[in-house]
Amino acid sequence: MSGDTVNMYGGQGNQGIVHQHAAPAAPSAEQAVRELLALLAELRAQVPAESARCIDSALPAITADAAVPPAERHRALMAVAGIAATVGAIGTPVLEAVRALLALLGA
Repeated sequence: MSGDTVNMYGGQGNQGIVHQHAAPAAPSAEQAVRELLALLAELRAQVPAESARCIDSALPAITADAAVPPAERHRALMAVAGIAATVGAIGTPVLEAVRALLALLGA
């Protein structure tokens, strides 16, 4: 059911509606990581071999797992963001995904 439901039972001078809409759920860090990894797989196929190797070396640290040191995860995210920034328009989705993940992780 969507939209407003209004029920009035007697009274005088009733006016106004209280809207109680839930905010959309924020994506989880795990979901953001999955999206980023999918985008990196697409980007990897379009970049030179050396850049693809850099992406590969960063992948193990790109996780929401608390066991990965935050500094290592940050380094990996910055590495793939750097590659994404240098390849132009094809890297834009990866760059945006990295920014979103960093925001979720509070970095």
